[in-house]
Amino acid sequence: MNLSKLKEARIRRKFDKMLSRLEENSTVSKKEIITVGILTTDEISSKIELQSKVESILGIRNSKIYSFKKFDKSATVSYKHFSEKDMNWNGTFVQPNFQIFLAQPFDLLIGYFDVKNLYLEKAISQANASFKTGFSGINSKLYELEIAEAVIKIDEFLLELKKYLQILEKLKN
Repeated sequence: MNLSKLKEARIRRKFDKMLSRLEENSTVSKKEIITVGILTTDEISSKIELQSKVESILGIRNSKIYSFKKFDKSATVSYKHFSEKDMNWNGTFVQPNFQIFLAQPFDLLIGYFDVKNLYLEKAISQANASFKTGFSGINSKLYELEIAEAVIKIDEFLLELKKYLQILEKLKN
């Protein structure tokens, strides 16, 4: 087993232990959504104009996006991407820009990925957001609202999200 697999296994154990301690009966705040954070993969963000779609469909101007990208030695450092190398052996993110993103108090955090990804799931769990939503089938303990839709159907996903946020009185009509 190489070191990266060993590191990932250690982080997975710590993450699973942390998830088992999470409360199932968390309360949903009635705070109106003004700021939005989006966590996704580089593959999705390079194909879809996710940030502009979120802003136009939800009617929000304050959104920020960060993407997970597999580590590549030849790639330049980006303030919009993070990789598995940006997490230490204890499961803590060490990239300063990404730490700032996770510490921001978002009213809504969207986990826009439909394939299990330890690093994205860990980022969702550490993010300072009052309401978290994402795709069903990833990890039900991470989100207050899960939506079953295909990743390529961004408009349908966001319209469904908008409908539920209006029902929860977190978005104005």
